[in-house]
Amino acid sequence: MKSAEEETKKIIKNWIKQAESDLESAEYNLKGKKFDIAAYLSQQSSEKALKALYIKTNNKLWKTHDLIKLAELVNAPENIIEICNELNPIYTEDRYPDYSNIIPAKKFKEEEVKNFLNKANEVVKWTKKNLRLSETLKNSKKKTISKK
Repeated sequence: MKSAEEETKKIIKNWIKQAESDLESAEYNLKGKKFDIAAYLSQQSSEKALKALYIKTNNKLWKTHDLIKLAELVNAPENIIEICNELNPIYTEDRYPDYSNIIPAKKFKEEEVKNFLNKANEVVKWTKKNLRLSETLKNSKKKTISKK
């Protein structure tokens, strides 16, 4: 039977794997000119990556789609929060055809979605770096404690 810590590590790993998969799917849909899907998956990859770090930090999942709040709660730097501010509206814009006068399938343009994808890559990369850093710090604390 897995310990709670092992189970949490597995959950975090799954969130990151899904974030990476969403990025790959966003790229695939961008190439296929399905810009609304690529935009949505860019937002989703950022959300899932930030949730992985949130789980690591707080030992629980917070069910929200607010990238800005997630970024703030995991102490993301200002540039990541700014990216989240740009990606945040996609969740609503892309899910609801009545959000604006243009349906999601026609709303997004290729260059705009390329930008979203690049920004989402930055969020996932930053998150993965901070997950590794968090693990390194935790391991060094264990070594310090065991030396005492």
